[in-house]
Formats: sequence, structure tokens, C-alpha cells
Amino acid sequence: ERAEPWERVVTCATLIEKSFQTADDKKALVLTIQGLVCETFHKVACPQESAVANYLPILIYLIAVIGFAAVSIILPHLVAPRRPTRVKDMPYESGMDPVGDARKPFDIKFYLIAILFLVFDIELLFVYPWAVSLLAPDGVPQAFRPAVLAVLLVLMATLGLAYMVAYCKGVFDWRRK
Repeated sequence: ERAEPWERVVTCATLIEKSFQTADDKKALVLTIQGLVCETFHKVACPQESAVANYLPILIYLIAVIGFAAVSIILPHLVAPRRPTRVKDMPYESGMDPVGDARKPFDIKFYLIAILFLVFDIELLFVYPWAVSLLAPDGVPQAFRPAVLAVLLVLMATLGLAYMVAYCKGVFDWRRK
């Protein structure tokens, strides 16, 4: 037998008077008040909180993302015109017509530039959040800020040294053989 709404108010008042020593007491109070409001104003029983309901927005977002990706992949194949020509079917290699052997020697400088780009790009990924959290009021605690700044400066010095070594080795000089 369910208690009347006013009896539940008395239960809430009793729970409030108790000292909340466990999370279960707090949860019981919230559920009791929630049920009271539902029953009093909406004349329906309030659904109990479930673990699945907490993850429902994530599930909806995941379905939307997967649906968007599937539609983005399938839709062009269904509606795009197909007019194959000899030029369109020809292999395309970095803006140049593929002529000769595909296994000819390739200048190593392209790889070095790509690796340097990755190094400095990843460095930015580390430095930006580090710098933001260093100066944020709720970021790095005040006592640790000098140590964090020192580590950041060591990282910057190491990357600066790597940049100077690459410059001295002539990685950035495209005309030198």
C-alpha cells in the first residue's frame, strides 16, 4: 500500500532531521521528494531513477554519430553521377602524372619535414593545455606552479635544441644537395 502524499511529507521531514551520514539517506530523500511532487502535481507515480537513464544521452549521441557517418558514406554512392572517363580512371600521384618506375629513390627531406612537423605539432598539443592550466585559478595548485613551469621550460628547451640541430643539419635548406 502506497503512503498518501502528506504522509510522505512527514517522512521527508524525518529524513531531513536525521543527519545525512550515507549517500543512501540522501538518495532516499531525493527520491521521496521527487515522488511526492510527481504524485501531488501530476497525479502519477514517479519513475524510479535507473542507471540506464543516466547513459541515455550518450547512447542517443552515439546513434546520431554512427547514423551521420553511415549516411555520409552511403548517400554519395546512391545519388552521385557516374561518368567514368579515361582521364578519371588514371592514377593520380601528388599532382603529377605517374610516369616511370614507382620505386625510384625519393628525397629524404620530405620525410624529415613531415617528422619535424609532427614533433612540433604534438609539442603544441602538450604545451597549450599545460599553459592554460598553469595560470587558471582552479588549475595547478600554487605550490606546484614553479615545478610545472620548470618542466615546461625544459620541454621547450629540448624542442628548441632539436630545432637548432635540424637547422644546422640543413633540413630546412631545400636547395642544398
